[in-house]
Amino acid sequence: MISVLLADDQALVRTGFRMILENAADMRVVGEAADGAQAARTALAVHPDIVLMDIRMPDVDGVEATRRICAGDRSARTRVLILTTFDLDEYVYAALRAGASGFLLKDTLADDLLSAIRVVVRGEAVVAPTVTRRLVDRYVTAGDGPPVPSPAADTLTDREREVLGLVARGLSNGEVAARLYVSEGTVKTHVSRVLTKLALRDRVQAVVYAYESGLIRAGSHD
Repeated sequence: MISVLLADDQALVRTGFRMILENAADMRVVGEAADGAQAARTALAVHPDIVLMDIRMPDVDGVEATRRICAGDRSARTRVLILTTFDLDEYVYAALRAGASGFLLKDTLADDLLSAIRVVVRGEAVVAPTVTRRLVDRYVTAGDGPPVPSPAADTLTDREREVLGLVARGLSNGEVAARLYVSEGTVKTHVSRVLTKLALRDRVQAVVYAYESGLIRAGSHD
């Protein structure tokens, strides 16, 4: 049973999400929060599998709440799925950097929301490759400063670096497999090893890591 915490400052929105989730046989709502501070406190108290996090909330927003949850949950069990009105909300990239496992638009269909929750809980991400490219173009190229080399990158094999570079450019596992002439299962194995070696939660975090560490240059998709 997947446990879900709902964090949104609009009660009507929380009610709508609760109705959707309660109709799913494999999910249960374990709490609600009307602001980011309450969301972080509740998440760290009840340890839900996933938090559906509104990005814009009063006082403590979804970005800071995500940071608190991901920093405080040492077991890395609780995942955060950002919910936003606009697909390139200026806070989305900051939330991904803070530890979120992806984001969805609030007008997402019910079935797609449920599927996304299951995907994130499995340790994967729900940011589509095309959206990954747009996030990279808009936010990483602007950047907060020069790349910061990471010693952990030295533990990657040449093939793992290659796979990470392709994932960071927004390619799906299938596209990476076709590019490297290997099976999709092999790509999944490489991605899993990269995440383990770099202590990352999912492929979204891998994308952020690749650009911020300078493993690949922003704006290069070829």
